[in-house]
Amino acid sequence: MKVLVIGGGGREHALVWSLSKSNKIKGIYCCPGNAGIAELAKCVDVAVDDFEALIDFAKYEWIECTIVGPEVPLARGIVDAFQREGLNIVGPQKRAAMLESSKSFAKDFLRSYKIPTAEYKVFSYHVHAKEYIRLKGAPIVVKADGLAAGKGVFVALTETEAFEAVDYIMNERAFGEAGDKVIIEECLFGKEASFMVFTDGNTVMPMVSSQDYKRIYENDKGPNTGGMGAYSPVHFITPEMEDTIMSTIMVPAIAGMKKEGINYKGVLYAGLMIKNGKPYVLEFNCRFGDPEAQAVLMRLDTDLLDIAMAINEERLHELEVKWKDGASVCVVLASKGYPGGYEAQKTITGLEDAAKEQDVMVFHSGTAFSGSSVVSSSGRVLCVGAYGADIHTAKLLAYRAIEKIQFDNKYFRRDIGKM
Repeated sequence: MKVLVIGGGGREHALVWSLSKSNKIKGIYCCPGNAGIAELAKCVDVAVDDFEALIDFAKYEWIECTIVGPEVPLARGIVDAFQREGLNIVGPQKRAAMLESSKSFAKDFLRSYKIPTAEYKVFSYHVHAKEYIRLKGAPIVVKADGLAAGKGVFVALTETEAFEAVDYIMNERAFGEAGDKVIIEECLFGKEASFMVFTDGNTVMPMVSSQDYKRIYENDKGPNTGGMGAYSPVHFITPEMEDTIMSTIMVPAIAGMKKEGINYKGVLYAGLMIKNGKPYVLEFNCRFGDPEAQAVLMRLDTDLLDIAMAINEERLHELEVKWKDGASVCVVLASKGYPGGYEAQKTITGLEDAAKEQDVMVFHSGTAFSGSSVVSSSGRVLCVGAYGADIHTAKLLAYRAIEKIQFDNKYFRRDIGKM
């Protein structure tokens, strides 16, 4: 079987790496891929939103299963486009992907189906948004409605910070049309976790829990990023809490989609806040998180292709998905300046030495080739993952491997996996 993975980041490297362990696959392709993915798959320089070219490629190569990594092509309807051509593809259709592409849609959906989430209001005019902020006071959360690469959420500790966030989103147009509307939301305090499930629209199957680190600086300071690290499992997501999350959030969400006439298939991710022992939805994503995918897939003990095909064929209930005991820790190496301005094209050394470390995998998030050298190509450059008997062991392995990797202005948090 030939498989195509769409995307070119750390999440997609983890997907390709997981698929590469299958004995049922004779060829893996990735569009556009990166320097690390190229070691495991044939990378083809096609943009993730060039649907016509992707469909032509899938037909030409007789691709039997396509897996979508990033959110943008899902939001623009890549699944619908592939399905119209009779091609197998794993991921939610465009209407289903609105759970991620429109925060206002997601919040209204949550309220309609009585799924616990923070109090909120949606505004399309900055003056009204600011009036509401004055009414509610701070701390308060300001969110851009559309896709913003994980950077469109602002936890404002003062009213002034909240006003600045509204201006940044709506007046300065920092995220373009994604800022046509803002959501002003109650600020919940508690413990954050990421919870993902596989679903074929009928069966909802939980993955192991994970937690990511969104802020750029240690001790969760500074602006939000796409993610600076993750670990799995999360100690406070007990079996009892998992049952609660499944029964009050994940299963009702998929059932609610079906009531809306939407058959949600693929991965559903809930960013959660556990407050006073009760889980609340902060956000939905319609795909694997990044870097949560790296942490979770390092613990997957079932053929990912089997899962993908079961989702496509709506027979997930027939499959037993197994996970490794132990733990994983993944640390992102970024370019200095990220999530703001940063320099790229920095030569990376030590990758082979790091890869020799036992139970370590270096996932490439933003790399390319410059001649025979691997260079940085984006803000998040690498994600060093390690598997161990427990979080402490995995963390030691990951940070030991990181010391072997060098590039100019390398930056990473040193508190990933700190309990």
